[in-house]
Amino acid sequence: MKKKVMSAFMAALLCLTAVTTPSCIGSFGLSNRLLGWNQNVGNKFVNELVFFAFWILPVYEVSILADVIVLNSIEFWSGSNPMASGEKVLETKDGRYLVKADKDGYDIMGLDDNTMIRLDYDADENSWNVTANGETHMLFAFVDDTHVRVPVGASEYRTVELSEAGVYAYQQMIGADNMAVR
Repeated sequence: MKKKVMSAFMAALLCLTAVTTPSCIGSFGLSNRLLGWNQNVGNKFVNELVFFAFWILPVYEVSILADVIVLNSIEFWSGSNPMASGEKVLETKDGRYLVKADKDGYDIMGLDDNTMIRLDYDADENSWNVTANGETHMLFAFVDDTHVRVPVGASEYRTVELSEAGVYAYQQMIGADNMAVR
């Protein structure tokens, strides 16, 4: 009998604590910034293409992992959001990285090996590009208000309509290419 009363008391105390204490979940500053940036890239179809590209390249997964493991813990213990400025150091199992944001894109520098990656918007080409090891590759380019040019393979590009059907067709092409690689 005494064990049942103690169990009920502990359950009630746990419920009361869960309801009355603040959460330590954090603000997910990096992930929210990335999603906010994605929402302002273009119209909803371009945003969807960027979403698929970042999902395939695991950008979203890495940002969420960095938030959960590092940034939210720092925010919880220090009380301040580490994503408040445009420059952050991220420490991962693969090394430390310095991320700098500017009006045209992002610089990501490996602090352990001095590697540099740049995500950049090219206004002349109306495109988003990634630069690594001195080589620049286009992620996508705007053709007009309703179409973008996207890479399909190493040197082939396709024009995709910015509609649900166009995004779906691109998703199928990427899915088919990824299945062929596996």
